[in-house]
Amino acid sequence: MKATYRYGAAQVQRQNSDMKNSRFRVLARLSYLTHLARPPVFALGLCLALACQAQATLPDEVRAVLQAASVPETSISALVLPAGGGIPRLAHLEAQPRSPASTMKLVTTLVALEELGPNFRWNTQLFMSSPQGSGTPRWGMLRGTLYLQGGGDPNFTWDSLRHMLRSLRAQGVRHIRGDWVLDRNYFKPARPDLGVPPFDETPTAYYNVIPDALLLGSNMLNLTLESDARTTNVIVSPPLQGLRVVAMKPLDDTDCKQWDDDTLTATQEPKAGGRMLLRLAGPYPKNCKSSTALNVMDRNVYIEQFVRSFWSELGGTWQGKLLDGSTPPDARLLVAHPSDTLGNIVKLINKPSDNAMTRSLFMTLGEMRKTSPRLEKSTDNAVVVVNDWFDRKGIVRSGLVLDNGSGLSRSERISAAQMAGLLQVGLQSHWYPEFAASLPIAGLDGTMRRRFKDSPLVGKIRIKTGTLRDTAAVAGYVRDVQGKDWVVVAFINDDNSKLGRPALDALMEWVARGDRTGGT
Repeated sequence: MKATYRYGAAQVQRQNSDMKNSRFRVLARLSYLTHLARPPVFALGLCLALACQAQATLPDEVRAVLQAASVPETSISALVLPAGGGIPRLAHLEAQPRSPASTMKLVTTLVALEELGPNFRWNTQLFMSSPQGSGTPRWGMLRGTLYLQGGGDPNFTWDSLRHMLRSLRAQGVRHIRGDWVLDRNYFKPARPDLGVPPFDETPTAYYNVIPDALLLGSNMLNLTLESDARTTNVIVSPPLQGLRVVAMKPLDDTDCKQWDDDTLTATQEPKAGGRMLLRLAGPYPKNCKSSTALNVMDRNVYIEQFVRSFWSELGGTWQGKLLDGSTPPDARLLVAHPSDTLGNIVKLINKPSDNAMTRSLFMTLGEMRKTSPRLEKSTDNAVVVVNDWFDRKGIVRSGLVLDNGSGLSRSERISAAQMAGLLQVGLQSHWYPEFAASLPIAGLDGTMRRRFKDSPLVGKIRIKTGTLRDTAAVAGYVRDVQGKDWVVVAFINDDNSKLGRPALDALMEWVARGDRTGGT
């Protein structure tokens, strides 16, 4: 049964200021928060509303950190709710839409689990069309056009493609005489990365990769740099047959531990025969060894050189070109490679906060949309799917703004109340174990592995973090010393958010203490 609301998010926000001390304001606000993600049966506790008002003032320790960081209290939203439903413990500007940074990944991953199920898989397939009809290899020779069709696999690794090439080799194919066509048409547009301005000043960084339906190894080159007193040697992974790397100059006497890979620049120059020269520039310390990864290769060149390199390792030869195109309906399937399950993929998304994989999952939601009319872009259809899910769950979505579903966006917005509602739904979901298992655990793994590492809170906090230049955020679950679980959401939107981030840790510690000390 869908919950109904008398007061929308904007009205609740107005009441926070206009009706601060009124009995009517308490009832409206608590009704809004309690119904946020609960059927009406959970509203029975509202008879206590007049006696139990949520704390609106931030805890003293949180306020102290914000003050030291020059972050005004109006720049933070915070909401702390009992995991089983009931009166909020803290509600501060909870209805105000804010940038959530990577906590937005919780929206994409939970909706995907509920819409697609944890056993959902993507398929990458290799087809062939042959002028001879059957396309059956004779004497190890395969003549015809091969079509590598992407299915949107968020984790299409080098080993994934190696497995497909081994399977082709096992069918008796050794020599390929024909072109390879890359079919990325599962997502619309087929190349979402083309024509998009850089998000920030590091477009080659992994977190900025914009996926397509056939993104091999996130298009990343892993570079191991090792210098002596005069030269630098560069080892590239994956090994690409047609790639030559020229290392940077000059070498300097700076401390190797202080080297920042942001100072490294890379330019590529096409050469005859489909080969590529990669020039690395920027200062690098003498007698130093370090690793970095860059998204600098043209995607088609990356796949082509990978296929040529590994096919050669298998003892095969290929004469032909690599092109973009579409798989014809009568093409014959040669190899199919299913992805890992969605239940495992969400762990790979939320724990390290992987933007590219989240964006692939978000576009997949759009492509799996069953209602009409269909919109032109995969992301636009995904927005419809998420909005419909919020409506079905009874979560007020006034002010909710979706872009790519990853939080790496200047436009995405969600309120602490809406995020808390989603987390409450997550607790009731059939797939809560998969969802909760994807969240970083304080002091143990993911983006929380270094936070609370030497404290009693290790293992007691499952929180998705979020960071942008002007945003620091947390959203998830905290267990207090009495063993009670809490939904905790907090967003800081401010130019000094990096300095204010310890306030989020202070908030989680306050919740974990399980008392009501601090604040008024």
